[in-house]
Amino acid sequence: MSVKEAKNIQEMHRSKVILEGNTGANLKLIAGADVSYSSKTGKLYAGVVVQEYPAFTEKESAVMEAKAEFPYIPGYLSFREGKILLEVFKVIKNSPDAVIFDGQGYAHPRRFGIACHLGLFLNIPCAGCAKKRLIGIHEEVGQTKGSHTILYHDKEIIGTVLRTKDNVKPVYISPGNRIGFTDAWKLVLSVCTKYRLPEPIRAAHNLVNKYRKWEEKL
Repeated sequence: MSVKEAKNIQEMHRSKVILEGNTGANLKLIAGADVSYSSKTGKLYAGVVVQEYPAFTEKESAVMEAKAEFPYIPGYLSFREGKILLEVFKVIKNSPDAVIFDGQGYAHPRRFGIACHLGLFLNIPCAGCAKKRLIGIHEEVGQTKGSHTILYHDKEIIGTVLRTKDNVKPVYISPGNRIGFTDAWKLVLSVCTKYRLPEPIRAAHNLVNKYRKWEEKL
């Protein structure tokens, strides 16, 4: 698939994203999804970890590998990582009430980041939690946990900049699908304990990197 074709897909389907909804009191299982790439093997290692909420004990996890078929281009992450992540979700037996992706959601040039793209497939509340800003401007964020400010692009609200730990860099939260802007950042904050990243993402990150390092030694 060319970049032009990928862009057309994003523009064609972005209107299908639902920017409202929440998990509320129904949140019992939450999933984190992450992908690690190895330049040594040329493979992507995709993992999903389902945790019980609010204990954050692991209910289920799965990891798969695949050759990288699409280059790393900011704004087109779902075309590189989406296929293998959806394969992982197919083998997960415990359906989560919400998913947090390590990447962007609506805070995207075409309002269709990986959390939006895969959110349409999963059809459950999904949010993007990115460590870096892809686009947008915002005011300064307070230094205490829970401080947040609005992320804008072209005078439109596209997400929230959230401090998840005192005096550490904030993360960039945006809706993926079937969740609103406020509920997206509140969901992420509710699953952050003493670390910068939310517990489901940390678990998925550790899983895929452990698997990748094991394969690299073979």
